[in-house]
Amino acid sequence: MPAWSLPRNWTRQGWTAGRLLAGLILMVLAVLATADAWSDLVTIGLRDEEASHIILVPIVAAWLVWVRRERLRHCPSRGHLFGPFVCAVGWFLYSFGDLHLIQAFWHAGAVIVVMGCFLSVAGTEVFFRFFPAFAVLAFLVPVPGMIRQEVAIPLQTATADVTQKVMEVIGIAVERTGSALVINGKKILIAEACNGLRMVTALFLVSIAFAYGTPLRWYARFLIVALSPVSAILCNVIRLVPTVWLYGNYPDHVAKTFHDLSGWIMLPVSFLILMGVIRALRWALVPVHRYTLAYGA
Repeated sequence: MPAWSLPRNWTRQGWTAGRLLAGLILMVLAVLATADAWSDLVTIGLRDEEASHIILVPIVAAWLVWVRRERLRHCPSRGHLFGPFVCAVGWFLYSFGDLHLIQAFWHAGAVIVVMGCFLSVAGTEVFFRFFPAFAVLAFLVPVPGMIRQEVAIPLQTATADVTQKVMEVIGIAVERTGSALVINGKKILIAEACNGLRMVTALFLVSIAFAYGTPLRWYARFLIVALSPVSAILCNVIRLVPTVWLYGNYPDHVAKTFHDLSGWIMLPVSFLILMGVIRALRWALVPVHRYTLAYGA
């Protein structure tokens, strides 16, 4: 079999190189048709720290497709009206958001149009078999500022409270005023040092990648995703304790450098925490794994 050939059990379901190429071409055309929204999404993801999780979304989506690739053998590739319907909904949202200056609708519509173009070729079955990969694409849409503040402020206060208690336990004198910590007379705002919502969103993506990239039972997946805010606060505290200490004892640029680097380090740390949760459940003799050879993860 040539290196470029598709597996035989895929071709039996109608998957061919030409069909995949057609789907790719339609997706490219959809991106070009909504290029202004996609350009804005890329700019926001690269420049706005509050939306930096956007660059993780394609990686997580690709991972979820890869680990479930065996499911294609059970997905007949047929054109279906569902795809054009999704395109129509996406175009409506894109046009409505552009006309009425509703950024969330504008961005979401562009994402849905691209998704609908692919489904027009791939068929409905692919959508359901690979639903987690499609679902994470919602995180491409930046959270509106009002909603972001409603969630971020309580998280920052909770994180500051836990960080203060942890630092006092390990013998570091620190005071707290709202979401700010004071060390050696220097005030450090948690909103500036480590934003809670930013970490929650990134770790939520990591939780989804772990939960649906591993063959787990439904309740284990639900537990992992539900615990993602707790995991975010825990990772924030692990990151904040040395960050606040550095702000209080060294020049700001040293602390800021550590803060920026540790943000990315927390992603693999959160992954290890999730693995620890699964190990703890297995130790407690809770059946968490779902073994299947036919459908992948």
